[in-house]
Amino acid sequence: MRRNSFRTALSAVGLLITLTSSSNAAKSSRSSGGDGSPITVVIDAGHGGYDRGGIPGQRVSEKDMTLDVARRLRSVLQASGYRVVMTRDSDVFIPLGTRTAIANSQRNAIFVSVHFNSATRRGASGIETYFYGRDSLALASAVHHYVAGGAPSENRGVRRRGYFVLRRTNIPAVLVECGFLTNPTEAAYAQNASYRQKLAEAIASGVRSRGSVTSSRSTTRVATAESIPLQPYIDQTRVTKSKKSRSKRSTKKSSRKKKSSSKRSSSDARAASSNREA
Repeated sequence: MRRNSFRTALSAVGLLITLTSSSNAAKSSRSSGGDGSPITVVIDAGHGGYDRGGIPGQRVSEKDMTLDVARRLRSVLQASGYRVVMTRDSDVFIPLGTRTAIANSQRNAIFVSVHFNSATRRGASGIETYFYGRDSLALASAVHHYVAGGAPSENRGVRRRGYFVLRRTNIPAVLVECGFLTNPTEAAYAQNASYRQKLAEAIASGVRSRGSVTSSRSTTRVATAESIPLQPYIDQTRVTKSKKSRSKRSTKKSSRKKKSSSKRSSSDARAASSNREA
């Protein structure tokens, strides 16, 4: 009788060790590359130094908000076992070429650029996530899924656009716009420390879950409770020749009338990103 009880207890301990090992292995696989080394996340806090970000007259400085979220994101990812490289860790201006050079110097890495949006129309609001290369769509889908899903703001979707830091990186790269600082409500959110922490945790969840993104058309992957749908996206890289010529004429006309460059576009999306990465 005692022998059977001992065997039962020993089996229970063995099962517990197996389950714990499996859990740790799963966590390790999410934060490691195929060779077992910890994956590197290059975090890019948008703007900095003399570049406040946003538009002229904007009350809340974008560069301060992005740096704070980036630092919080670093802490969350490091706690999950990731290696983190910051393009800037203080209020300094880093040229775009230097930011991409930092990203491209890392092996087995991904790039996350943190920004906040702005527009001349105070009512413009919402979360956007940008990517450029096709190998970045899964990362963009996962990050947007968590950030937009957890924010009390409009979901403006995933967009493909050739921003410098996305176009010039050789690794999966995304740029997430965490809300409009020119919108009074979203600016109030951004100035709340607990909300910035929430944004950092949401971005980190997207990074950790980038391998769980699955397409509804896929027949090779079994959907699970942790699956994240591949996001549809707006391709803003395709502009017809006629649209380009109209844009040039509009720009010249606007210049003659001495209007600001941020008012050249008629849509909120274009107005919001007119100064992005300038």
